[in-house]
Order: sequence, then C-alpha cells, then structure tokens
Amino acid sequence: MSTSSQVSAVLAQGGDIPAPHIEYGQIAPMLLVFGAAILGVLVEAFVGRRRRWATQVPIAFLGLAAAFAWTIVLGWRENPHHVAAEGAIGVDGPTLFLQGTILVLALVSLLLIAERGNGRAGAVEGHFAAQASALPGSEAEQRTTEAGVTQTEVFPLMMFAVGGMIMFPAANDLLTMFVALEVLSLPLYLLCGLARRRRLLSQEAAVKYFLLGAFSSAFFLYGVALLYGYAGSVRLSDISAQIAKDAGNETLLLAGVALLSVGLLFKLGGVPFHMWKPDVYQGAPTPITALMASCTVVAAFGAIVRVYYVAFETLEWDWQPFMWGVAILTMVVGSIIAITQTDIKRMLAYSSIAHAGFLLLGVIAASPNGLSSTLFYLLAYGFASVGAFAVVTMVRDAGGEAGHLSRWAGLGKRSPVVAGVFAFFLLAFAGIPLTSGFTGKFAVFKAAVEEGATPLVVVAVIASAVAAFFYVRVIVVMFFSEPDPDGPVVVAGPATAVAVAVGVTATVVLGVLPQPILDLAGQATTDMFVR
Repeated sequence: MSTSSQVSAVLAQGGDIPAPHIEYGQIAPMLLVFGAAILGVLVEAFVGRRRRWATQVPIAFLGLAAAFAWTIVLGWRENPHHVAAEGAIGVDGPTLFLQGTILVLALVSLLLIAERGNGRAGAVEGHFAAQASALPGSEAEQRTTEAGVTQTEVFPLMMFAVGGMIMFPAANDLLTMFVALEVLSLPLYLLCGLARRRRLLSQEAAVKYFLLGAFSSAFFLYGVALLYGYAGSVRLSDISAQIAKDAGNETLLLAGVALLSVGLLFKLGGVPFHMWKPDVYQGAPTPITALMASCTVVAAFGAIVRVYYVAFETLEWDWQPFMWGVAILTMVVGSIIAITQTDIKRMLAYSSIAHAGFLLLGVIAASPNGLSSTLFYLLAYGFASVGAFAVVTMVRDAGGEAGHLSRWAGLGKRSPVVAGVFAFFLLAFAGIPLTSGFTGKFAVFKAAVEEGATPLVVVAVIASAVAAFFYVRVIVVMFFSEPDPDGPVVVAGPATAVAVAVGVTATVVLGVLPQPILDLAGQATTDMFVR
C-alpha cells in the first residue's frame, strides 16, 4: 500500500496521521554532500576572503570522501534493496554502484577545481574568474585579478551539483527525479560561465546551456504530467503496474514516454539533443568540463536505466526501436563530426557523444548483463575523461590553455611524458586492448549481442573504427610534427598531476585486471532495481 493510501485509511478511521519514517542511514551519502554544500555557503557568508579557499577545499573533500565511505558501507553491510525517504529514494545495488562512481570521479575532479597554480610564466593561475559579476575586460575585473582574488563559490556550487547527481539515479518517482535534475543542473549553468580566460566564450556557453537546459526540463516535466494523467501516480513502480494492466490512455502513455525521454537524452547528450555539448565543453572552465564529462554522464545514464528498466519494463517493444534509432544516430554523428574538429575540447565533446551511443547499447540490452556492463563502462570512461581533460589544462600558452590542435604539434618531442599520457587516454577512448576502453566496449557489445541486437553492434564497431581515426590523428600531430619554437609549455600543478596519475592508474588497472570490478558490477545488478 502506498503512503497516500495509508494516510487515507487512517483518516477514514478517525486516527492521527503517522509521522513519516525516513531511514536517514540509507540516504546519508546525499545528506553528507548537501550538508557540505550548505556548510560551504556559510563559509562564504561568515569567513574572511583570505581564509575561504583553505576552508572550502577541506570541506568539499571531506564531504565527498565521507559520502563515498558511507556508500561502501551501505553496499557491504546493509541489504541494498529497499526504498527510503517515504518511497522517494531507491536504495539498491545499481544505485549504490552509480553513486560510488559519481563520488570518486567528483573527488578526482575536485583536484582540478582546487588547482591554484604556482605563479610561473604560463602557469595555471587558477581556472576561475576572480569576480564572476565583473564584465569581461572591465576595470573591475582587472582590479580583482591584480589583487589575486580567488573565486571560492565554486566549491559549494560543485557540491550542490554532485548532490543532485547522486540523487538523480536514486529517484524512485518522477517528481523526485525532476528535483534532482534541477539541483544538478542549476549550479552547472553558473559554473560554466566562470572561466578566467576567454570570458565571453565561457558566458556564451553558460547561456546556451541554461536556455537549452530549461527547454529540456520543460519537456521532462510535461512528460511527467502526461504519465501522471495515464497512471494516476508518478512512482515508477505504479506506472509499470498500470502499463501491465493496459487500462489507461495509450496516447498519454506514449506521449509521456517521448517527452520524458527528451529530457533524459538531453542531459546525456544523445543525438538529436546533443547540440549544447560541444559549445559548453569548449567554453566552460576545463575542470568543470571534466566534472560534466564524467559525473553528469554517469548520473544521466543512471536515471535512464532506472526509468526504462522499472517504469517502462513492460513497454520494451515500444521504446526499443526508438532507442535503436537514437543509439545509431549518436554513434555515427559523434564519430563523424569529431573528425572535422580542430579544437581539442570540442573533439573530446563529440567523442563523449559517440561514447553515449555505445553506452546506449547496454540500455537497449535490457538485461542484468547489459546493466552491469554499462556500470563498468561508465566507471572506465569517467576516469579516462577526467585524466584527458586534466592533461588539457596542463598544455598552456600566453592566452591560457592551448585548445587548437595545431598548437599541440610536436608536443611529443617537447614533453614526451605528457604527450604519451594523453595518447594513452586517446587509445583508451578508441578501445585499444589492455585499456579500460576495450574492456568496457567488449562487455557492452557482448551484452547487446546476447539480447539480439547484433546489427546495432555492427554499427557500433564501424563507428569505433571511424572514431579511432581522429584519436590517431591527434597522436600523429603530437609525435610526428615539428614543435613550434613559440609553442605552448606544459605546466602541471601538484593537484593536477595527482588527478592525471589517478586517471592513468585506473585506466591501466581496469584494462589489465578488470575482473574484480566486473564481478562487483555483476553483484550489484543481481536483484536489479528496487520497486
């Protein structure tokens, strides 16, 4: 019996309404992250400017680390297969795996966000504008920059975004999912416009992201309304039960599924809802791009698989053809358009779009193997993405990061270690054996073949071969071109170096010894999602 039915029964008998019972231990990871975000806001209000940075970084780090530790405790010591917070949050194996992935990737991204540089010529002077409210090129911006002012609001904004990310795949009803979507999106809209260099490009990216994100949220909410009209409930299990009865208005159902899918696929960056991604990835501060490329993708996929595996499970024959089309378009468009890109961040953005198509194969498989392979792929791709964008922050010239591909010419001769690390990440994206990318793709393709999606896997293999071209092109430019005498320099702060080392280590381990994580993902999907 649902909570509303219990309340109605109590009122009919003339009794008192029972106090809501919330299992705080089950939602502790979210509470810890949001608590750290609120504490960060209080620091901004009451701590002096000179001490804020030294206070905000430990708060953010401890909040994420404590939430990750608690997620591990829930996975190993509890029975992770029940609902919490009056049925609004689902606590199960896939959700805990996704939340743990988001938290550990957020910790690595935090290293990039917290990097302040070392004052050397060409060094990272900090990734964020000294004063976000100052117009680009204005006297106010120049004064704050010369005064060494640092933007510390990014830390509570990041924590609010991460809190929304770990709530998004755990939402057990569509209204909670919408709230999580807005909580993760609104801080990212702001963070995308805070780049220190190329301020106008950064602000343009933030405005595009905000406007298109608002449209997608409207589609999502309209879909929620239609599904409520169909099922009389926004809870995923109730929608599934109503579909099984086949007693509602099918027009409301299919229209609701379509509109809801638009909102989810936009956040993922699936074609044809991908146009925001290259512009935002290019204009946003690179640490924020790394956060979005890893954590936001994980959260979006978590929400998609929960909605399609729980609410629309019995509607599989209706949504799978649509998802086939989206997956094919996403793989092909992402791989082909990436070839034409001359900006490193835009190329990685289209690479992210192509990988979203590969990941959709796991959703289409609609099986425990499909889900577990998707979980592994998300973890592997997240580490490689953070590491790749960390390397991008290290290659700098007088105007900031050297984004144009031509500026990377001869980097292998100038800085062979950095070029070699970036080449390794590119090979992982391409799916070369002994990297995490190969293991992730193989697992997803295998799960899709087992469920009869062999033609889709053929398209994915061809798209992977096309994608390998532009990855190899970057490697050729770095190692087989002569360096420009006035070319960029490589500057690595200690936090960035640690982030790169973590990315390399994870990519190697998940490629050479993937079985423990594959087993963990398989164990997490044993009982699938709670209802």
